[in-house]
Amino acid sequence: MLFSSMTFIFVFLPILLFLYLITKKELHNPILLIASIIFYAWGEPKYLAIMLMTILINYAGAILIERATSCTNEECSSSSVKIAKRIFSPKLILVLTIIANLSFLIYFKYFDFLIGNLNNVFHTHIDPLNIIMPIGISFYTFQALSYLIDVYRGEVKAQKDIYKLALYICLFPQLIAGPIVKYHDIANQIDDREVNFEGVNIGVKRFIIGLAKKVLIANTMAAIADKIFTQAPDAFGHGIAWLGAIAYTFQIYFDFSGYSDMAIGLGLIFGFRFLENFNYPYISKSITEFWRRWHISLSTWFKQYVYISLGGNRQGLIKTCRNLGIVFLLTGIWHGAAWNFVFWGIWHGFFIVLEKILNIKEFEQKHHPVWVEILRHVACIFIFVIGWVFFRADSMQYAINYIGNMFGIVKISAETAVNSISYYIDTIEIIAFIAAIICSMPVFKNMIYIENKIAKCFINLWLLTMFLLSTISIASGTYNPFIYFRF
Repeated sequence: MLFSSMTFIFVFLPILLFLYLITKKELHNPILLIASIIFYAWGEPKYLAIMLMTILINYAGAILIERATSCTNEECSSSSVKIAKRIFSPKLILVLTIIANLSFLIYFKYFDFLIGNLNNVFHTHIDPLNIIMPIGISFYTFQALSYLIDVYRGEVKAQKDIYKLALYICLFPQLIAGPIVKYHDIANQIDDREVNFEGVNIGVKRFIIGLAKKVLIANTMAAIADKIFTQAPDAFGHGIAWLGAIAYTFQIYFDFSGYSDMAIGLGLIFGFRFLENFNYPYISKSITEFWRRWHISLSTWFKQYVYISLGGNRQGLIKTCRNLGIVFLLTGIWHGAAWNFVFWGIWHGFFIVLEKILNIKEFEQKHHPVWVEILRHVACIFIFVIGWVFFRADSMQYAINYIGNMFGIVKISAETAVNSISYYIDTIEIIAFIAAIICSMPVFKNMIYIENKIAKCFINLWLLTMFLLSTISIASGTYNPFIYFRF
């Protein structure tokens, strides 16, 4: 079920909210859990078993880790317990449970990719299994791992109520495309949260903003990008190549940040406070800053559970650069089972490491002339726009040829490059481009929190207009995918 669907907006959500608000607090968790299972099973009921197995594995694993860690001196003094602790140490239980979690992810997401590469390297002819990946498996697997590691580190206690753990892993607002909610950020809210008018009010507004970003901007940019990227890289001029790259740059931002806004808004409606996932990444002046602002829940996940575990920046520059390289390699792999995703991660990792070597953090703390800041911003834009071409392309070869077209290296085919720019973009899409540029900057930041009554009235009217336009667009059957459902 999509957030940007008539079924969700006018059937699922109103019924759920009505039941949630008229029932006692003790029933809120069961209602949300049942609703979350229905939400996930709506589109892919056959994969519900995978998610339920994930819940059971992590429920048992965390309890075993906690028991192995916290037995009393008297309990641990017996020889049988000592032997058991040697065999089943907390670390071993953690490793085995992590392997169990990742085995689902590797099988469904990477198995066919591995078969294809084995065939290429060893010239074998193993048939791919054509496995269909369950929606959201990358997100709920990482959430489960965060819970497990938090328990192992002693940051939280193992959840003894399996239904509460199930609610954490499959809570529908962030289930299938994030943000990745870490257990220690939400543990207390599962047990005790407050639902009030202010939270519902802000949540609804946040949901509408996300819906408009997705439906009115991202979907419009998608129409332009898809029209260009589905052609051969030499089938259009250099300007059209740049148009496609920039359109996709806006598409992926407003698609994913729009979904995150809707998820955060839904969380507020039901009493949850999720952390922000985007903070205007396209205003960044370095790739380091970009990753402090883009997909924050993923970058902080890798920082807390991979980068710090590898040693972080505590072991000198060389090992710091190594750790950063590993993190961004894994970031690329996490996004997809294809070499263009791997290269996209390496691409960003290269510039992150370069900025670390050049000590960009210290450079950013100094005052610089305006022209220097502009040049830094432009350079950063070039880097992430080129990176998005690798991300969007169907193959590495296509990405290389497409970028060659952007920079005038690839020769344009005169027979196929016959369409003018008006074929790719019309008046409505120009308006969407202007809106995308404005909304990618913090021009309207925090507008839904304004207290002035007159300003609030205009904002509410504007939000109502955006909601109506969005639902009209959805009802018309306009192209409406979510990019990150693929990951």
